[in-house]
Amino acid sequence: MRFALALFALLAALPSCTEFPELDSTVSSEVANAPYPELVPLAPLLAQANTSTGAAEIANTNIDSRLSNLRARAARLRGPVIPAAIRARMLRGVR
Repeated sequence: MRFALALFALLAALPSCTEFPELDSTVSSEVANAPYPELVPLAPLLAQANTSTGAAEIANTNIDSRLSNLRARAARLRGPVIPAAIRARMLRGVR
């Protein structure tokens, strides 16, 4: 138990030995000097999302067809993995 605890402590401390990556020059000056995006109220966006149902209906149609295909595939996979004749032959060989 003590060995496991010591090993865990060693493994937990191991990442602290690595060097921290240099992040100072990873952002370009264009991005650093770009203006902040405009903040907009959330209520109009939610109202617009609730009124437009065209995309949701298309997504539901795609999901429904995929769901029926997956259910059909699952039904095909529910059968026995080993056919009955081969299973009987295997059981005779074991006995």
